This record gives sequence, structure tokens and C-alpha cells, in this order.
Amino acid sequence: MKNIYKILIAFIGVLVVSCNADDVENRQIVEAVATPEITAPATGKAFVLDVDKPSQEVAKFTWSKATYSAPVVVSYTLLIDKKGGDFSKAVTLERTTNIAEVSVLAKDLNQAAIDLGAPTEVASLFDVKIASSVSGGVPQVSKTVITISVTPYTGKVDYKFTEWYLVGDATVSGWDNNKGNQILFRNPKNPNEYTFTGFFKAGAFKTISTLGSWAPMYGGASDVLVYRGKESDADPASFVIANQGYYTFKIDVQKLTYKLTPYDATAAKTYGTVGIIGDSTPGGWNTSTAMKKSTFNDHIWTLGVTALKDGGLKFRADDKWDVSWGGTTPFSGGGSGENIPVAKSKYVIYFNDLDGSYLMIPNQE
Repeated sequence: MKNIYKILIAFIGVLVVSCNADDVENRQIVEAVATPEITAPATGKAFVLDVDKPSQEVAKFTWSKATYSAPVVVSYTLLIDKKGGDFSKAVTLERTTNIAEVSVLAKDLNQAAIDLGAPTEVASLFDVKIASSVSGGVPQVSKTVITISVTPYTGKVDYKFTEWYLVGDATVSGWDNNKGNQILFRNPKNPNEYTFTGFFKAGAFKTISTLGSWAPMYGGASDVLVYRGKESDADPASFVIANQGYYTFKIDVQKLTYKLTPYDATAAKTYGTVGIIGDSTPGGWNTSTAMKKSTFNDHIWTLGVTALKDGGLKFRADDKWDVSWGGTTPFSGGGSGENIPVAKSKYVIYFNDLDGSYLMIPNQE
């Protein structure tokens, strides 16, 4: 009986192998037939990009469809390289599936040109190709190349910092995680250290990094920070304000420590206006650009998305030079009378007149 079973099992195995071999032999092999070719825009087309219109559609690229020996799903990749390049380090502008056209936005063409080494504010030449593939294989690349001219604007400022905001009933936003939450000011010499000096109501609060999300988050107790990486993680304890008033809240996200200490603001002067001024600002050195004063805290000021030029700026009170603040470091700092260095971009700006702290976040739209 055992021998009969062994024979049957062996026979079934032979059948399975035979069937699989037949399937492989009968499987249709897909071969490349005709390459895709760009039909628009025409070679020589010039694109002068507008810094004030980053989301504008500036170009529509179309191409003839690639053909293969069988009906297949075709993936297309629009590639751009510097004029005369071999496309080994080309930048991908867009990808599509079974669609032989794509729209390109100003900001994407701009960043591609900059990534390929183009200087800003002057025209540079680039070659563009279209490539196709089937399930990552059977590649085809257009035989012809079109050449276009691109004049890029100053692109994104290199900014690799993380922001932290207050949330809780002791703060201006309450427990709403996306309602004008107070930002913490970053130490320019230690990007792991953040500080906020200002008014708190009696209550509790935590810190969040992404507005509209409850993680990442820091809470804590007894001077120890507790990190919550994702919303499925345990909720950390809140920081507690027993009595309303002014406090300095300081965290170190590397050491996982915090300090919450009372701050004496009785002698602090309140100002009617605070604005930015300097050759990087809309009004130059002649006219201040006014910031918005917090209704929750008399010493906190903000300025929404504002285009700044290469140059410098300071903060000054009441449109006079009697009281002004500066700094020596871009993006964050305070407590110095120097001109704050600015790289051309659009910024959201925060300022605290109690200690001169500022935070300037670039690459806004």
C-alpha cells in the first residue's frame, strides 16, 4: 500500500511540473515595438518662471504612445537633463500610467532646473526625453530629444529644522491642534533646544510638531519629557500651570528634559506696533512692515506669508528706532542688534518682544 501511495505522489508531481512548464512555454512574451516621442512643446520653447506663481501650470508635455507586441499597462517617465547631458543623472519631472500627456507646475520645473545646477534669474538650456516601461521592464526611450530654455527663480531655502507648537487649555489655541497655536523659539546654537516665554492660563498643555495632528508630541512630568511618536502610542502626561501668569518653558528634545519656571513681566513694556524693516523687506529701510499682535499675549507678534529678498532685517517698535531688535543668525535667534541675514524666499515670521526671540520659516506659499 505504501508503494502505491508513493507512485501516485510521484505521478502527481510530474503532472504539476509538466503543467507549469507548459504555462511558461505558452506565456506571451512582451516586446518593444515603437518608442514614445514628445510631440509638444516644440524644441526651443522658453519658460520664464514666476516666483509669485509657483503653482501655475507652465507647460503641457505630450507624446506619442509607446507600442508593445501585446496589450499592456504602460508607465511613462518624463525626464529632464542639462543640455548635452547623458541622462544618467536626469531629474524626473512627472510620471503617468497609460496617459500620454502631463502638466508641469512652475515650482516643479523650477526645482528640477536648480537641482540640475542652473543659476537662478538667467536662462539655461535643458534636454527632455520621455521613457516608457512595462511592469518595470521592457524599457523604451524616445529617440529624439527636445531642448527647452528655463529661467528659474530662487528656489527653496535649505531649511531642515523641526517646529514645536503649544496646545492645551493653558494656551492661546486651547485643545485645538490647528488654531493659531503658539510656536516655540529654537536656539540657533542648539537645534534640539526650544524656549517660549509668555503668558499661560491656569490649566494644562503639551507640544505638537505638525499642526492638525496629535503626533509627534511631547508631554511629561517632573522635568522629564515623554515622546509620543505616532497617535497609536500612549498619550503622555500634560504640563501643568497651577496659576495663570508669565512663564518660561524650555525643552531639550535630545536630552528629553524640560523646565517650566515663573517669569516676572511686571516691568516689561508693551508696544503699540512691532514691524520688520530692512533691505530684505517690502518697505526697505524706510518703512516697517507691520506684524500682528496677539490678543492672548501682549508681547507676541506674527506675520503671515511674506516675500523677502536677499539682505537683512530688524524688528522695531512703534515705527521708531528707539527700540529695535536684531540677530546674527538666519531663521532663529535674538538678543542682538545686528541685521538678521535673510535669503530670498517667502516666510512666516514670529517674534517675542520680551526677549527678542524670532523665528522665520521659509519656503511658504
